[in-house]
Amino acid sequence: MAGDAIARYLERLRSERGCSPRTLASYRLDLRALADLALREAAAAVLPAATGSRAAESGAPPAPAEPDWSSVNEHHVRRWVAANARAGLSARSIARRLSAWRGFFDWLASQGEAVANPARGVRAPRAARRLPKALAPDVAVRFAGAEPGDGFEAARDQAMLELFYSSGLRLSELTSLDLRHFDGPPAASTGWIDLDEAELTVRGKGGRSRTVPIGGAAREALRRWLGERAAWCALRPGCDERALFLSGRGRRLANRTVQARLKRLAIVRGVPADVHPHVLRHSFASHLLQSSGDLRAVQELLGHASIATTQVYTSLDFQRLAAVYDAAHPRARRRGGS
Repeated sequence: MAGDAIARYLERLRSERGCSPRTLASYRLDLRALADLALREAAAAVLPAATGSRAAESGAPPAPAEPDWSSVNEHHVRRWVAANARAGLSARSIARRLSAWRGFFDWLASQGEAVANPARGVRAPRAARRLPKALAPDVAVRFAGAEPGDGFEAARDQAMLELFYSSGLRLSELTSLDLRHFDGPPAASTGWIDLDEAELTVRGKGGRSRTVPIGGAAREALRRWLGERAAWCALRPGCDERALFLSGRGRRLANRTVQARLKRLAIVRGVPADVHPHVLRHSFASHLLQSSGDLRAVQELLGHASIATTQVYTSLDFQRLAAVYDAAHPRARRRGGS
């Protein structure tokens, strides 16, 4: 039976590793594809040898029911990966398929049914890097500049929105902000604001700290929020004395709450996009780069360890320029029938 070794391997994944039915179904499809490729490879090697011989008179020799796994080499796997890519399989799907093949060949080697793992040194094609989404500059300005309304939540949400767009913060960086720097206990602050100096300090990925400016609109929104916060906490002695942004229970605001509030604010203000904190961070970066062209400065403000990470915004900027060109240049668009 063509799936003998595959069936035993899948049973091992089910019984020993506790893989879910969905995972097993994915493995089964990927390994059946591998078996089909190996059988076709073997058939292609046998047919030329049979041509012109007596065997050819009686037809091609019957295909084996089970691939000879020991005959599969790295060259085969590389060719099969290339064929998968040409057939339109995504880089992510090919990577998943290769992972399934590697695990299977490792198991075959442990059973003495293969000498080495021919898929071990083969890499999947590099996935195309997704460009970050960003709001158009006029949409971002209209979103942030809308009348915020009155009260505790309105002032807080406006201050958060302005900080995201003004300073390019990550979600976790914003929620970790304190009113000022605290030495402890229980621990020293990892992020805080300094309105007198119009700047804030945060600790980002890799434990890297950076200090970034706070724009004028964000400073005004923060002052208004701090006034609301002080009045609100005066009536609730148990509120968190350190956290900059508080929930309705007086605790540091959770990441999910910030995401939900930002999404709701975008809907209320009629923003035609799915707005989340990273959209505003991307908008901050791309708009700053479009205006200044200073990639190194944007890298520092975003807290990227490598400028290669920041360079994705140059592609984003080019897309904007290309869109302007397509819309405005008389020779940019194809005319009907040409």
